[in-house]
Amino acid sequence: MAGDIRRVVLPHDPADALIGARLRTARQAAGLTLAAVAEQAGLTKGFLSRLERDEVSPSVASLVTVCGILGIGVGSLFEAPETSLVRAGEAPPINFGGRGLREFLLTAGSQRQLQVIRSLVDPGGGGGPELYALACDAEFVYVVAGALTLLLPGEKVELTTGDAFTMPGATPHTWLNPSTTEPAEVLWALSPAP
Repeated sequence: MAGDIRRVVLPHDPADALIGARLRTARQAAGLTLAAVAEQAGLTKGFLSRLERDEVSPSVASLVTVCGILGIGVGSLFEAPETSLVRAGEAPPINFGGRGLREFLLTAGSQRQLQVIRSLVDPGGGGGPELYALACDAEFVYVVAGALTLLLPGEKVELTTGDAFTMPGATPHTWLNPSTTEPAEVLWALSPAP
């Protein structure tokens, strides 16, 4: 069937695990260079670079040391990634409040790093008249269709189809579809999930 995506879960054999990308991601998230990790671990920069490309196999001692420097558990390198699939039309409805809108959660409820919400906003609908702030580090909004007006303290931001806006999660705000005739579709991404 065209457009039908199927998930295939392959048997997981730890001996076949590719850990390089996970090590590189953890190193970059920690803000460390290859040289800094290599020096702290007593390894060469070249070896660590090859390890991140899955071209060499480390000793257990080397792997434990590198993971300690990166602040991750060795076991996390071998865990299957936590994934979730929400098919079109199957997203659970949610209600954050507001008026003239329908909202759907596109990320699994167990997902704590990111929450994505799809809002279908009727003409004149929105988040309500009062400013509010969310308990997250960052809030991102993308206008899929229509228009959206963001109201911030002392600022009004007009967005149209294709526009995106990012703000700290603690920013007091509210929003509305300024059109009196056209609906709007908006995606919100909150990190971490409130």
